[in-house]
Amino acid sequence: MKRFLITGGAGFIGSNFIIHIIKNRVDCHIVNYDLLTYAGNLENLSGVMNDPRYVFIKGDICDQAAVKKMFDDYDFDAVIHFAAESHVDKSITGPSQFVTTNVLGTQVLLQTAREAWTAADTNANAGGINNRRFIHVSTDEVYGTLGETGYFTESTPLAPNSPYSASKAGSDLLARAYFETFGFPAIITRCSNNYGPYQFPEKLIPLMIANALHDKPLPVYGDGLNVRDWLYVNDHCLAIEAILNKGVPGEVYNIGGNNEKRNIDIVKLILAELGKPETLITFVEDRLGHDRRYAIDAAKIKNELGWEPSVNFETGIRETIKWYLSNRDWWEKLITAPH
Repeated sequence: MKRFLITGGAGFIGSNFIIHIIKNRVDCHIVNYDLLTYAGNLENLSGVMNDPRYVFIKGDICDQAAVKKMFDDYDFDAVIHFAAESHVDKSITGPSQFVTTNVLGTQVLLQTAREAWTAADTNANAGGINNRRFIHVSTDEVYGTLGETGYFTESTPLAPNSPYSASKAGSDLLARAYFETFGFPAIITRCSNNYGPYQFPEKLIPLMIANALHDKPLPVYGDGLNVRDWLYVNDHCLAIEAILNKGVPGEVYNIGGNNEKRNIDIVKLILAELGKPETLITFVEDRLGHDRRYAIDAAKIKNELGWEPSVNFETGIRETIKWYLSNRDWWEKLITAPH
């Protein structure tokens, strides 16, 4: 029985990953460690809460004593580290929390896992720490911005342009340093923009769906021509599972959707799908440090691990809209709650 620690498992991608693993693997036990900040929601996991293979622990990744106790209580085979402050706008108005959670919290996890796994392997003569895996889930935003051509590869220099992406770049470098210095089995993933069920309605796609359904203005930054590569969240879960099974410690894997879209085109597509007028679009002052274009070269994970996205954007966005239409109770209370 494999024992997995999932940090941030009540968030958007983390909860989708837990649901995916519980559904598709019988040989696992999952501990979900989440502080339940405004973007964490245990309702996402209502379908697995009573599964005997699942345990939830409320806690902060920055709390070293709590993290150590958890590692003392469970002999984890792998950590999949999703927990992070992730909303760029919030990082501009309050960067300190992003540095604390994303950098310090990651260091606490890395150090605690290293100490626990080294001690466990020494005591049990288990054959070395590299039987374990620490998957650090990051973002393509650490690479900065692209011009009209080109793609981010795993060797693209880091050039973050927001406090959020800078804090993620810092945590990436810590994960890399633990591998280089200690031989710690860290693997870094950098993913393009995700969309799908359970995404908190502050992000572009669920925000536009929610506002359109309420006939409220749809705020679009600048000229709306910023380009992102979009990946359906379940494809991201499949990529992480492939890395968990076959990924090589010390490596970086880019995870992309091969779906470059301009923000304005996504907004217009959502309006068309919902039968709402484009007059709801309201252009607003551009975000500070707003990267113009992201695009991922995901050839490495395809060639080495056999993963590639299976859901095209047209299918994924319709499934996503359908989910938000069918789960209004889930998101309507979130947009009215203070956070």
